[in-house]
Amino acid sequence: MNYKQTEEEVVKTNAPKKLPYNLREKKKKDAAYRTMIRPELADELYQKIVDIVIIKKKYKDPNFSSKDLAKLLKTNTRYLSAVVNSRFGMNYSCLLNEYRIKDALRLLADKKNQNKNIEEISAMVGFANRQSFYAAFYRIVGETPNGYRKAIMEAKKK
Repeated sequence: MNYKQTEEEVVKTNAPKKLPYNLREKKKKDAAYRTMIRPELADELYQKIVDIVIIKKKYKDPNFSSKDLAKLLKTNTRYLSAVVNSRFGMNYSCLLNEYRIKDALRLLADKKNQNKNIEEISAMVGFANRQSFYAAFYRIVGETPNGYRKAIMEAKKK
């Protein structure tokens, strides 16, 4: 019997499992500036972020950056980042993507949009390209947009 593994076998067994759509494990980071922001200012910025990004649906603009939002809020991107991280529990792009995907779920389930392809729906909710839409959708929902649409349509037929 030969108990020696080949170099290739060692690499295969020790290699981390590759996630689809280039997704990576989330890492927890501690940044000192997050705790330095005054709670009153954080509350005020949080309300303004909700108003601009969610209620006014700025997340649908594919070019709406954290710099743009910071300008509208008359603050800097560090404070903005601190508030988004502490109050929403995610970074700025994840926040936008979460609301974009919620919108996409609604559009994919709506019979009025059956004739629209996935790229059209992706553009309607604010994604700049197909790859970022698929990656965000898979990360949040756990399946592809096409798979979700098919499952919803099958469920509605029953």
